[in-house]
Amino acid sequence: MIKKTLYFGNPAYLALRNHQLVIKLPEIEKQKDLPNILKEQAVRTIPIEDIGVVVLDNKEITISLNAISSLLDNSVALVTCNEKRMPTGLLLPLQGNTTQNERFRNQLNASTSLLKQLWQQTVKAKIENQAYLLSTQSPKSVACMYTWARDVKSGDSDNYEARAAVYYWKNIFNGKPDFIRGQEGDPPNNLLNYGYAILRATVARSLVISGLLPVMGIHHHNKYNAFCLADDIMEPYRPFVDKTVIDIMSKQEIPDKLNTNLKRDLLNIPVVDVKIGNKKSPLMIAVGQTTASLAKCFAGEIRKISYPTFP
Repeated sequence: MIKKTLYFGNPAYLALRNHQLVIKLPEIEKQKDLPNILKEQAVRTIPIEDIGVVVLDNKEITISLNAISSLLDNSVALVTCNEKRMPTGLLLPLQGNTTQNERFRNQLNASTSLLKQLWQQTVKAKIENQAYLLSTQSPKSVACMYTWARDVKSGDSDNYEARAAVYYWKNIFNGKPDFIRGQEGDPPNNLLNYGYAILRATVARSLVISGLLPVMGIHHHNKYNAFCLADDIMEPYRPFVDKTVIDIMSKQEIPDKLNTNLKRDLLNIPVVDVKIGNKKSPLMIAVGQTTASLAKCFAGEIRKISYPTFP
């Protein structure tokens, strides 16, 4: 089942009633001359089990502890935004799988050799997806990228990921030959930042559901990063965010500050089509297959992570 991604950009009261997320808009409730029947109709309810990601993007949002607890009990990723209205916080459940203790041990006991092999697979899948997307957007040859993907060694000791990134970002955006990818860079960096934040939340959520520790990466090991594994596993999925950004750019100029319509387009990332296991699937479902396969790799049941390609 595809879970819903909910975005709240205006003041709202969020509470829980009968296993439903109750959404009230204070701006409507405060209008004294509005009939009560219209006020009642403005109250929405959504089953908690239908929700996958919630984005809170307004300082005047009030959410009850009961609602937060129920969301987390149902493995919902809760994303909070800063004063610039960009995602900065991620709240996840502490427990999301019935065999979590065993899976934690498998993950923590993974050998260095296995971790390097898993990172090799991850980098290879990422470069291949970048190469495919670049081939659809630019006349530049991507033969070098496929060669780099093929030649990635265990642990990516030759750092082909960085080499491919330089070539990719230099050529992926038509009309922007001087584009530099960076958190504080010019547009469309703002679109990429927002899209990657939604992707990161989606991947982190699936890791928890699969009984894994998002903090323990296979490659990233920043002691200040609570989502190292999510940052690892999302790498081959990044080009799907890039494709969404390219589609948005083809329709309009991108402002320095993202508006609600742009955010709404980026919130569709969990439902974009990818191909995994020779079948077309929404990205959120595919991420679940990826994290489930990673848990099996840690358990010694299989040796390869299931990653997506473009359909």
